[in-house]
Amino acid sequence: MRALARAASLLRRAAGSAPTTVALHHNHLPRGVGPCLAKNPGFFFNGYSTLLAPPSEVLIPPELLSSRTVWTPDRELGQYEDLVARVTNFHNEDKGFMVLDGDVFDVPIRKDIVHRVVRWQLAKRQQGTHSTKTISEVSGTGRKPYKQKGTGRARHGTLRGPQFRGGATMHGPKPRSHAIKLQKKVRRLGLKIALSARTAEGKLLVFEDLEVPSHKTKNIVQYIRQMDDTKKVLLVDGGDIDKKLKLATQNLHYVNVLPSIGLNVYSILQHDTLVMTRAAINRIVERMHTPINR
Repeated sequence: MRALARAASLLRRAAGSAPTTVALHHNHLPRGVGPCLAKNPGFFFNGYSTLLAPPSEVLIPPELLSSRTVWTPDRELGQYEDLVARVTNFHNEDKGFMVLDGDVFDVPIRKDIVHRVVRWQLAKRQQGTHSTKTISEVSGTGRKPYKQKGTGRARHGTLRGPQFRGGATMHGPKPRSHAIKLQKKVRRLGLKIALSARTAEGKLLVFEDLEVPSHKTKNIVQYIRQMDDTKKVLLVDGGDIDKKLKLATQNLHYVNVLPSIGLNVYSILQHDTLVMTRAAINRIVERMHTPINR
């Protein structure tokens, strides 16, 4: 009742004063105050409410205020806006900044395009070397096993048929290509979407280079541990992969290295963190801006 009386007095005193806004969470109100305030036409309860109060007096005790913060994005994603990224290295040293082209690293996310590109990649990489033998390829004689009539058995002209052990396989697989067709512009768009998704998640790191002091695996393990919330890392360099880096990462199942020419959608999706050098980003942007040969 004391809390209810206090709230009523605050409302009366606030009626003739200049209004200010104070955030108040309805779950933190004392018992009985919430329903009373909800009936007042000057309030709007939707998780948070506003209370009119004189500017010279603190009406709400600090222990009643909610400490919850509401996060709102600084900008809308997929607007083709150029982005500025911090450039570092394995030692987390500041190497300046780099501008990421908006038409490559800030395109709208489309899951259907990514699905089509991944399906195209997986189908194209199938070897297709499966093969079975037909009746003409199976080893065995072509002689008729027994006479046509008079034995009481089913008539057969060969022992290489599919009903016999060691015989042929009917309608079995033969070597073929499983590749499907996909337009070049769709493939290119899929790579842009994958890069934009990692950029929007904050999982794209820009490095000056991928130089390591030695070929020891423990150095790479230490560098990866310094990265926040990282389980699997894809390192992308602009040119040929450094020999020391290749030796240092070949024994780690959660670290893979690719040149920029080999960067693809499926590899990006398999790793939660993407690390690219300046040279790799420049080459990818140049590749994305190259006209498509038709």
